[in-house]
Amino acid sequence: MTVTRQQILKTADEQRNEILSNSLPYDNIPRECLSSIESPVPQFARIITGIRRCGKSTFVCQDLKNRSENSFYLNFDDPALAEFDSSSFLILDEAIKEFQKIHGDSKELFFDEIQSIPNWEIYVNSKLQEGYLVTVTGSNASLLSTELGTRLTGRHLDYEVFPFSFTEFCTLLKKDVSIESFSEYLEKGGFPEFLLYKHYQILPRLFDDILFRDIIVRYGIKDARSLRILAVYLCSNCGNLVTGSKLSAQLGLKTTATILEYLSFLEQSYLFSFIPKFDYSPKAQSVNPKKVYSIDTGLIKSISLSSAKDFGRLFENAVFNKIRRETKNIWYYAEPGFECDFLYGSSVVPEYAVQVCYELNSENLEREAKGLAKTLKKFPGIKGKIVTLNQKDKIYYNGQLIEVVDALDFFTLGQGIGATAKQSTGAK
Repeated sequence: MTVTRQQILKTADEQRNEILSNSLPYDNIPRECLSSIESPVPQFARIITGIRRCGKSTFVCQDLKNRSENSFYLNFDDPALAEFDSSSFLILDEAIKEFQKIHGDSKELFFDEIQSIPNWEIYVNSKLQEGYLVTVTGSNASLLSTELGTRLTGRHLDYEVFPFSFTEFCTLLKKDVSIESFSEYLEKGGFPEFLLYKHYQILPRLFDDILFRDIIVRYGIKDARSLRILAVYLCSNCGNLVTGSKLSAQLGLKTTATILEYLSFLEQSYLFSFIPKFDYSPKAQSVNPKKVYSIDTGLIKSISLSSAKDFGRLFENAVFNKIRRETKNIWYYAEPGFECDFLYGSSVVPEYAVQVCYELNSENLEREAKGLAKTLKKFPGIKGKIVTLNQKDKIYYNGQLIEVVDALDFFTLGQGIGATAKQSTGAK
């Protein structure tokens, strides 16, 4: 059994009308990550990914209104298309042609969550060759995978969308940029619907929805309970080191190989990031423990088993997310006697070092300054700073000048790496 042309047309019309008529308070908020998304380029598909409910539909809505309301849009995550499979693409072609007869001969196509359909890349490639401008949006990072570059013959431009930044948070809620509003941002995070409606069930439901739709169903996982136990544990331990073997032993879940597979799925869904210890050897990076961080501090507050208000942990996670918006090349660094929270850069070589400390005081100053100073000495030429909640200073430690910056400066200014589109030319 498969879908019919009329089912596709009816679904496309309903979805398109909903997008064009829907007007939420956050639709007009200038999105920092969306501003870097360029117009479609002939022969190149735009691939736009991000966690569910972070604003991809807002981009589609804005793009349709600004460019061509006659564009064809189809979200494959609709129950009406549950029977759609690779054999249905011929029927989709017929539906697109009929849509064009009704609405106008637009050459722009928007496909949302198409990655769940086998051989979708072949179909998208065929539409590019026919002269269509194709935009693909989805909630799984596999859309940006190395294999995709081969299957789409290198013809794609990649972009990522994230939950609201601190400045977007302030714009949406009409708050001044202040320490008070930043503290609120740490607790609430950046998912727009939660910020607007403030219902306590929104984030836990989103968390479970991502686990079920983006992981359990997509990858055919039978033991949903174990996956959720693992995900909740990670939420409760953001900023800590994790390994597959220790997680398996601590939680009594499956084998190490299965745990590693689950971790990969959780990262592909954008729920968590796992950053390695920096090493010039890729093999060493792969075997050392990794640090785990959540996509959103509001999710940590909603899901974590810890009842205490651990602002230090939330703060470190927020700093990570700020850096992650600008680059994927992020590491921690540690040697016996010292540690640096983050190294990062525009390529595989570190350019910046950041130590995170919610509040510098006489008890932790030596530790934080030592960790950063030794890291700066280890990597000559990189720039380093300590990020705090509301302190500014300059520290000389072992011949190294260390800048101390507050959250407002760090979260409202760029960190030296511009968010740029990445043009794929084959395997990355």
